[in-house]
Amino acid sequence: QVQIVESGGGLVHPGGSLNLSCAVSGLPFREYAVSWHRQAPGTEREFIATVNNVGTFTYYTDNVKGRFTTSKDNDKNTVYLRMDSLKPEDTAVYYCKVVGRTTYWGQGIQVTVSA
Repeated sequence: QVQIVESGGGLVHPGGSLNLSCAVSGLPFREYAVSWHRQAPGTEREFIATVNNVGTFTYYTDNVKGRFTTSKDNDKNTVYLRMDSLKPEDTAVYYCKVVGRTTYWGQGIQVTVSA
């Protein structure tokens, strides 16, 4: 049974940092890429970053490039999203998506950036 557990969200002031984790079990993690998505209230879910299965390639959308960093640790079956210089417009529920022969979504975790 595949399990995906996200952690690390919360409330942070503008300019602050958070580090999200996405821990995966129940599948051959080394064979899967992982992408990050977010959904703010009243908007559609948007893609923001991805890392390939072996962790050697990453891609970011322009609105997070230079501020967010994703990494994949295949020994720990975990993907991370380091978020720096956070802005109020980064407030959203953040999701990891594990992509391979089948696609799996994490449960989502709230990130709130507010003074």
